[in-house]
Parts: sequence; structure tokens; C-alpha cells
Amino acid sequence: MIPLSHDQTSEIKFVNVVGGNVHALIPAAGLSVRFGGTTLKQYAHLLGQPVIAHSIEAVQKHPAVTGVTVALAPDDGIYDELMRPRYPEVTTIEGGESRAQTVLNGLRFLLQHFSDCEWVLVHDAARPCLSAACLTNLLDRGRASPSGAILAVPVSDTMKRADPSGHIAHTVDRTGLWAAQTPQLFRLKSLATHLEHALSCGQDPTDEAATMEAAGIHPLLVQGASSNIKITGAEDLSLAEFILRHQSVTG
Repeated sequence: MIPLSHDQTSEIKFVNVVGGNVHALIPAAGLSVRFGGTTLKQYAHLLGQPVIAHSIEAVQKHPAVTGVTVALAPDDGIYDELMRPRYPEVTTIEGGESRAQTVLNGLRFLLQHFSDCEWVLVHDAARPCLSAACLTNLLDRGRASPSGAILAVPVSDTMKRADPSGHIAHTVDRTGLWAAQTPQLFRLKSLATHLEHALSCGQDPTDEAATMEAAGIHPLLVQGASSNIKITGAEDLSLAEFILRHQSVTG
């Protein structure tokens, strides 16, 4: 089991520091091909509600987050049934063919409809265990950073690079390596501009930080937690349940 740090289990008092309005964007247009079965991972059952409900609530509860928008697949018929009655204040838009295009659709929507929004907080729909401590730390440090910030954890495992035949080619020095997580926090206009440019040049960034890196910007790494897992397979649900139960007890 993943050990939970003191920061995750301590009681958190939110402090809404000055730094501009934040809107959370949750891309949820993926097909969940690695999850298996017929249920999209964002709608898998987790402690009595869909996975995405936990992800929405994790970002929505911070007072600096003034709104939440979810980007859905064009043929998503589940959200309206399961989620809209529960979260009528959450806006939805149509996503794109890739995560990057989905995020860009969301950024364009925010620029058009939320003129007072300065920052966008992009969070995975299938990352339901974001703690209050990690979110607060990211928002406080990220809004003080001119280049934005992401949650990430230092790589602790020994890293191996494979050759084309599936054998070990060599061991990778893990010094300075971090595993990226979400949320990722950037100024809305800046991320929209650079992502639009990246896609127009044929690039397909796998996360928002990669978009900024390609533009010569170096986002701040804010240490997250190993408990901030992403649901990729059905076996992850039991671990997520354990983590959420622990967080509900410890605050």
C-alpha cells in the first residue's frame, strides 16, 4: 500500500491568497482504452459515486476555484444522467480527438465565457484522490510563479530503458526525474496561446507542462503525493477507495 505523508493527513485550512481567479478544467473526452470493460474509467463506481465526481469535488472545494468546466466526448450520454443533476453549477463543453485538443477547446470556452478568469487549473477526470494539502500548495506556489506550476513526485524507483526487443538497454539515472501529476496550473491566456501554436505546428503535447516547455517556459515543480493516483486499470479502484477512506477520517 502507498504510505500517506503527514502533509496529506493533517487538517488543512484553506487560505485564498491574492493571485487572480482560478477556473478548473477537467478533460474527460478520452475512451479509457487501458481501463478495460465497457465502463469509461471516469464513470467507474468508487465509494458510491463515479470517479469523476471525486475529481470534481477535489478541485471545487477550494475557495480560490471559482468554477469548474468538464470537457466531454461528443457521444457522451452518461454525464447528463449521472452527473448534471448532482453538479448543476458545473459547465460542460465538447472535447476533441486528443487530450491536447480537448484542453484547447476548454481554454477557448473559458476565454469566451469567463472574462475574469486569470488562471486555469487542469485536472484529470480519473485522478480522484487529490488532497486538500496538495491543492493548496499548488495554488499558493503556482500563482506566485511567473511560469505556472504542476504537481509532481520525485521518481524513487530504479529506471530502466528497454531496447526494441524488450530487454534492458541500460539503467537511467533517476537524479532530477519527476513523475508529472495533475492539477497543472497556468495563466489562461498564456496556455491557450502556446497550445494553439503547438497544435498548429503538428505537435500533440501529452500534458500542459509539455506545451509550455515547447515554448521555452519552465514550470515550477510542486511536490505532490504518491496517493494522488490516476485510475488507469480496474485494479486501481480498490487502492483509490483505501486512500479516500483514509482522507475522510484524517481530514
